[in-house]
Amino acid sequence: MREWLYDVFRERPAWMSAVMVFCAYMAFVYLPWDLFVKPVAVDEEVWFGIRFTGWWAKILAIPHWFVYAAAVYGFRRRRPWMAFWATAYTAQVAFGIYLWSAVRVGGFSGVLVGLFPALPFAGLAWAFWNAREYFEPRPLSLVPRYGEWGLVTGASSGIGAALAREIAADGMNVIVSARRAERLEALAAELERDFGVQARAVPADLATREGQRTLLDAVADLEIGLLVNNAGRGLAGRFDLRDGDQLRDLVALNCEAPVVLTHALVQGMRERGRGAVLFTGSAAGRQPLPLHAVYAATKAFDLFLGEALWAELRASNIDVVVLEPGSTETEFQEIAGELAHAGDRADEVARLGLAALGEQPSVIAGWYNWIRANLAARLFTRPITAHLAHAVIAKQVPEELR
Repeated sequence: MREWLYDVFRERPAWMSAVMVFCAYMAFVYLPWDLFVKPVAVDEEVWFGIRFTGWWAKILAIPHWFVYAAAVYGFRRRRPWMAFWATAYTAQVAFGIYLWSAVRVGGFSGVLVGLFPALPFAGLAWAFWNAREYFEPRPLSLVPRYGEWGLVTGASSGIGAALAREIAADGMNVIVSARRAERLEALAAELERDFGVQARAVPADLATREGQRTLLDAVADLEIGLLVNNAGRGLAGRFDLRDGDQLRDLVALNCEAPVVLTHALVQGMRERGRGAVLFTGSAAGRQPLPLHAVYAATKAFDLFLGEALWAELRASNIDVVVLEPGSTETEFQEIAGELAHAGDRADEVARLGLAALGEQPSVIAGWYNWIRANLAARLFTRPITAHLAHAVIAKQVPEELR
């Protein structure tokens, strides 16, 4: 509990934390009581200094709830839009209190009296405006935080290549690994040319233990400060119609390889007292996914492993995060045997994952993916969730594999 409280309140000014706690009280205690328990006859809401009662108050309490819930999220995750939102909303409260007080008292006295309750909120709005830099995106600063070298697996295309570029752009030297040697060599040359860092290409098939050992031997002379376990693949289609050896290789690549690499490289991170591990999971790992059954199961494994290590390695100053993309514009769909469908940009997904290091144990890319991954599990029973997922995935899988 002490570690959780530290995570929630660290690096934030005390006065801002107090406002966040107040917003949490309003969102999770007062407004639920106001909406569902408080009698309609005595209910009141004030917007922009205008007082509403009865059912209008009940209806207008709903946007009030969204306002406070969004504030809790914005404070907790330091979202950039809070720089404007916190100032604007607090200023609106100051104006509303002033107007309501001035009208209630009336006359010139009301003009003066209204200032007194409004001034503290006006001062708070000014404080938020002066603290707006707190909500600006922070630089990654990977080298000062973790060391000189990063290792990215599955780097020949897609999210892996995007992660390698983002890491190199921040000034960290990069080892890139995948099966396709020509692509790796081209990427390594690009990173050195465009970002002025050192880059190594290590071809290896991480679905095999020989490939895992090849990669670890190739980086044995380096202090790896950031490990990105991105290598992975999917295999769409009905379980009994897919090749058993391919399914076994999928499990080895998606589950065994991250365990082996992380266990080997985290030892040095512990000795140095700093480091980071990023797992590329998937929103698919949040629920059962018929026609992608083994893939979803492997990503659930990665999610649970990564979040557990996030808690386990904190005392050693090692950051861990699980990046959970949904459909992304990569080769994944073609290699997995899916029908083509729209997805997020790989570079945006990569930036999201790296920005979450040190901030949270896992991050889902995109609001739609977050809603789909979380709401279904909370609103429906597991059988319904599985049937709904089946219907969605069936549209993305060739008919002969359903």
